[in-house]
Amino acid sequence: MKDMDFAQSININWFPGHMTKAKREMQEKLKLVDMVIELRDARIPNASRNPMIEELCQNKPRVIILSKKDKAESEKTKQWIKALTNGKVKVLALDIPKENITPVVVAAAQEVMKEKIERQKRRGIRPRAIRAMVVGVPNVGKSTFINKVVKKRIAQTGDRPGVTRALKWARVNQQMELLDTPGVLWPKFEDPMTGMYLAACGSIRDEILPIEEVAVWMMHALCRKKPNAIQERYQVEICDDPHQMFEIIALSRGYLKANGIIDQKRCMDAFLKDVRQDKLGCITWEEPNGNGKSI
Repeated sequence: MKDMDFAQSININWFPGHMTKAKREMQEKLKLVDMVIELRDARIPNASRNPMIEELCQNKPRVIILSKKDKAESEKTKQWIKALTNGKVKVLALDIPKENITPVVVAAAQEVMKEKIERQKRRGIRPRAIRAMVVGVPNVGKSTFINKVVKKRIAQTGDRPGVTRALKWARVNQQMELLDTPGVLWPKFEDPMTGMYLAACGSIRDEILPIEEVAVWMMHALCRKKPNAIQERYQVEICDDPHQMFEIIALSRGYLKANGIIDQKRCMDAFLKDVRQDKLGCITWEEPNGNGKSI
């Protein structure tokens, strides 16, 4: 069975009320900014591309930041950067918590704003600080990004979606100001794989997910993509049936209830935690080809 077959049987969507409000506020604030900094998850650069944000941002100059590059496969990240870059868009991959990102981000913003800045200089206008709106899907690292660029705690952070609820300004330096925005998803995923990828990477709250079905899909995908990582982590042989894989791992690890019955939920929870904490190594869920080239 293909990944798509698993995904098509599961309907995943998450568009709470605060996202509707955020979309409206973003629309109003766009006229106040010069450009957009869009964060995407380096593990799912296409699935974490919000078409609603693209519609809102229209022709604003844009920098795309592939966050969490430490969790993605480096060679595939390079291929994604090449696929997404064009004349109007600058693409960077960053390990936001560990790198000194401020000079890199400011330089990238100045690059995409170069034409406008030079036009202002020719007209005798002294360029002011670049104003950039920071956008992206939930849990992609926007607040961590802003705090790191500004070099102090401005935005509330959390390793879960939906932490930022309001728009707020943050001054980087004399060259740049940032407008933080809540993570926004869109009302309906046209491609069922999009919901699965977002769920796998924690961009949708686990509480509203059919989490067991998501875990089964992830196991099926990783047995094909990363069979050696599964074998090494759990010391088991790979089989084609993801349900059976959970049974094998549960027996191997002693995930049993008092009556000796396999505790599949405990096994699935442990597996999800392992994947999200990189215990199976770096994973790029989306291949950099096909529709990946479309931004």
